[in-house]
Amino acid sequence: MAELPDGEAGKLWLYGVARRVLANHRRSERRRLTRHTELTGEIEELYTAPSRHSGRHDVDEAMGMLSGSDRELLALALWEGLDPGEIATVLDCSRNAVRIRLHRARRRFAEALEKTRPSAAGFASRPLVEKESG
Repeated sequence: MAELPDGEAGKLWLYGVARRVLANHRRSERRRLTRHTELTGEIEELYTAPSRHSGRHDVDEAMGMLSGSDRELLALALWEGLDPGEIATVLDCSRNAVRIRLHRARRRFAEALEKTRPSAAGFASRPLVEKESG
């Protein structure tokens, strides 16, 4: 407040500050709306409803049978490629808790997949992601 000019100059200074704050807000809102539109387009492209004959349909259906927390864990691990330590940071829990929850989520996913695709019997005994040797 010590830097605020006195009298009419102070009023004009405040108008200038308010103008810049509003301009920043409008720019941020435009960027947010633009990014929202871009992300919506990407989501529609990536997650279009699969045809009934698609192999992805079984996986999508099995994922739909899981709880939101199981889907989130599997997405972070498999789609985003995060390790248990990184997932623990995202979810604000211990690494051990993530490992246990991830194991259970994978088992529930395998069970759901068996319901949608009986030919997937035995899937629960195989890892969902193959480790690269090297």
